[in-house]
Amino acid sequence: MSGHLTGTIRNHIGFMTLDRAKALNALSLDMIRALTALLREWQANEDVFAVVIRSSSQRAFCAGGDIRFFHEVGTAGPAGGSALLEDFFTEEYALNHLIHHYSKPYIALMDGIVMGGGMGISQGSAQSQLRIVTDKTAMAMPEVHIGLFPDVGGGYFLSRLPGKLGVWLGLTGQTIAAADALYAGLADLFLPSAALPELLTMLETEPMASGKQITERISRFAAPYRSEADPENSMLARQRAEIDRHFAHDSIAAIMTSLAGDNSDFADKSLSAMHRGSPLLLCVTLEQLRRGATLSVADCLRMERVMIRRSFEGTEVLEGIRARVIEKDNAPRWMPANVAEVSAEQVSAYFVEAWPDYAHPLRDLA
Repeated sequence: MSGHLTGTIRNHIGFMTLDRAKALNALSLDMIRALTALLREWQANEDVFAVVIRSSSQRAFCAGGDIRFFHEVGTAGPAGGSALLEDFFTEEYALNHLIHHYSKPYIALMDGIVMGGGMGISQGSAQSQLRIVTDKTAMAMPEVHIGLFPDVGGGYFLSRLPGKLGVWLGLTGQTIAAADALYAGLADLFLPSAALPELLTMLETEPMASGKQITERISRFAAPYRSEADPENSMLARQRAEIDRHFAHDSIAAIMTSLAGDNSDFADKSLSAMHRGSPLLLCVTLEQLRRGATLSVADCLRMERVMIRRSFEGTEVLEGIRARVIEKDNAPRWMPANVAEVSAEQVSAYFVEAWPDYAHPLRDLA
C-alpha cells in the first residue's frame, strides 16, 4: 500500500484516508494503485457494507493528479520514466470507472480543495453514492489553465450538468463552493467541516446492518445543516441565466465575444479566466463536452485516454505546467497564441484514435 493512503475496516465500513497533505493529496501512481487494490478487495468482502474516502487534512480532499510528476517524466525519454505517464492515466481512468460502477455505497467527504483528479475519485453515479461538501469545499476543474482538458470522466459528468454549467466549469476553471456544488448536482449533502469528526465517530461506533442503513444514517445526520448551504441562493443559481446565455454558443470565439459584450462583473471574470487557458485546449474541451454528452462512462474514459496521449505528444500541457507550477512565471507560451488561430484540424487531432480497438489500454472497461 502507498505511504500516502491508509485503509481500515471498522463497523462494516472501509475507511480510506488520503494522507499526502504537503502536496494537497495530489494523486501519485502508487496512490492510484493502492486505492484500486483496496476498492477491489472491499468490493469482494461481504463484511464491508460501504466505503468512505476522506483526507487527513482539512485543507484539501484531493487537488488532482501529481502535475509535477507529469512534467518531470513528460520531459524525459522512456529511460527517464516517461512511460510511467501511460500507466498513470490508464490506471487512474480505470479507477474512475471502478468508482463510477462500485457495487457498494461510496461516500466521499469532500472537505477542502477538490480539483481535477479529486473530482475523478468523488464523482461516481451510483444511487447509493454520497458526495458530501463542507464550508471549506473549493471545487474546480481548472485543467485548461495548464494546457490540458477536464479529464477523469469530466467529459461525462460535466456534460450532464443542468444547462451550460458544465461548459462554464470546464472552460473557465473557476472555483465553486458547497452550495454551488449542490446546485450543479456535483454534491449530495452539506455538513460543516467541524461536524465531520462527530459523523466519523457515529459511523465507527453505531451498529450498522447494511449499506443502505449507512447512507440513511448519514442523510439524517446531515439534515439539520441543510439550511447552511442553500443551493437556490448559490452563486451558480444567481448567475444561471447568464451562464446559459453566454455558454450556449457553438464556438469558443462566439462565447468570448458574447462575454465581452456583457459589462457584468461575472462576465468579466469568466472571460478573464478563459484568457488564462490555452486557446487550443479551450476549443478541445468544448468538443470533448459535446462528444461526452452522448457517450457512456467507459467510452468517455476511452476517448479521454486518447486525448491524453495526444496532449503529451504536443507542447501545451508541459508548457502550461512549466508556467503555472514549475517556474511560476504565469506566462505560458501557448501555441497557437489566440483562439482565432486555432484550426479545426488541430482540434480534431486530439480525437484521432491512437490504438486499434483491440489494443486500447482501456478496452476492457464495460
